[in-house]
Amino acid sequence: MLIGEFSQRAGLSQDTIRFYVRKGLLRPLTGSRGGRNPYQEFTERDLQTARIVRFGQSLGMSLKELAAINDEMLQEGLSDERAVVLMQEQIERLAEKASEIEMLIQYLQAKCQWIQSGKRGAEPSFLCGAKYGR
Repeated sequence: MLIGEFSQRAGLSQDTIRFYVRKGLLRPLTGSRGGRNPYQEFTERDLQTARIVRFGQSLGMSLKELAAINDEMLQEGLSDERAVVLMQEQIERLAEKASEIEMLIQYLQAKCQWIQSGKRGAEPSFLCGAKYGR
């Protein structure tokens, strides 16, 4: 499939797809159409890779990390043990992020209650202020 169809099916802009190609995340085939600038032809595998990249980004993985994992998959394949290690790393990251989010929620709830009470008592302090610029 050409980039237009691939863009629609992957839910990515053509600019994003070109960026992923430059970063080596997607490796389309070079087709016979297009003359001096042959068209890139994307496969179902590329579609799966694009979805994995988007999922990895939603987990907080960098494109550099995803490219390294993609290279590993293409060169050697991922063993079950390696896949488990990668998933455990992401679980740890998500648990840390969940903890940070819970602290943010608690702070915002306390701040809302303080404002609604007419700002009586001490203003709630943000415990992780250094990390979030407060």
